[in-house]
Order: sequence, then structure tokens, then C-alpha cells
Amino acid sequence: MTPRIGASSRGERIGAASRGERIGVFGGTFDPIHVGHLVTAVNVRHALGLDRVLLVVANDPWQKADLPVTPALDRLAMVEAAVADADGIEASDLEIAWGGLSYTADTLATLRRLHPGAELYVILGSDAAARLPTWERVEEVRASATLVVVTRPGVDALSPPAGWDHRDVEVPRLEVSSTDLRRRCADGRPLDWLVSAPVVHVIRRRGLYAVEQMQSRSTGS
Repeated sequence: MTPRIGASSRGERIGAASRGERIGVFGGTFDPIHVGHLVTAVNVRHALGLDRVLLVVANDPWQKADLPVTPALDRLAMVEAAVADADGIEASDLEIAWGGLSYTADTLATLRRLHPGAELYVILGSDAAARLPTWERVEEVRASATLVVVTRPGVDALSPPAGWDHRDVEVPRLEVSSTDLRRRCADGRPLDWLVSAPVVHVIRRRGLYAVEQMQSRSTGS
């Protein structure tokens, strides 16, 4: 499977045309993608004047290696549906194309190769920023990109370790949990306004988060 950088046709490779771009890299499981993810991407892009933000769908997130996760192509389909009409916000299947565990260091290395001269910004919450020392090949991440730490109004933000070039961006505080959304879906409760209508359509069409699937998640089978 050839990786795709944004929402364009599968297999597209972008090189010299992207020189000088400012690209946000927002990785995640997106299981499912919800309004909190989209609000974060839009606000970071605006605050830092980024050309675009890539929502990079993890294939097999190493932080959740022992937990059941919805198949990657289903999660990618939800992200693609969510950003289809979003200006400057794009889905990326880079990590899915590689297969195996997903590491930010590998993602950044590939983006450096495909986008020579681009400025890369890794977007993550303050709690994740504080856990950076636990990441694989974290020094490669620090050398490859500027860190963007997302903060919430009224919440004490955790700082990244010393030595990181980082920017803080405050975004609206939205208490949305992917775990709760999966349970709501299994229970037949509405997802309206928490998940965009195109994403709800993908969930229903593909039969995601059904009661049987949630039971499998709880038992780890």
C-alpha cells in the first residue's frame, strides 16, 4: 500500500511543490474521530498560520498495543469523512501504509523525505507532552519538528521536558471521550454534535461499535 499524505488520491507523492510549507502533524487512533479532534486541528492551524494539518491515522499504536482497536482502514474512513470539506485539514494513511507499530519518529522521517524544506509541527496534548521521555527514538522527534502543546482554558498545562522547541496553543475545552462515544454507539444513544454527520454515516454503514464489538473490547478477544 503506497502512503498518501493528504486527502487526495491514494498513491500520490508530493515533493518539491511542498517546499517551505508549514505542516502540522496530528497523530492519533481516532477511534472514532470527534469534534474535539477537529476543533484542535482547526485552532492550531489558525494560531500558527500552518498551511495544513495532517490527521495521521495510527496503524497499530504502540501505546495501545495491548488494547483492542478498531481496524485501521475503518478509522481512516471516518477521518476522511470528517475532513472531506475542511479547509487545510487532511487525512493521512502514512502509518497504515507501512503496517506494524506506528511511531512518530518514522512518520516525521517520511514527511521530511516527501516534503523537503517543510517545517513540521507535532501536535499533542500537554499530558502527552509530559510523557515524551517514554517515546521511542524521542531525540529524532525533537530534531525533526517543533512541538505544539494544546492547552485548555482553566486547566493547568503540563510542560514538555526541558530542551524542546515548543509552542503553546489554547483551544476550547471540550470534554469528549472516544471511549464514551463507542459506548454511546453500542447503547444506541445519539452521537449528534459530538461526531460529525459524515462520520456517523460511516459508523452505521460499516456497523462499527456494535454491542458485540464492545463486548469483545471488554474481554480483550
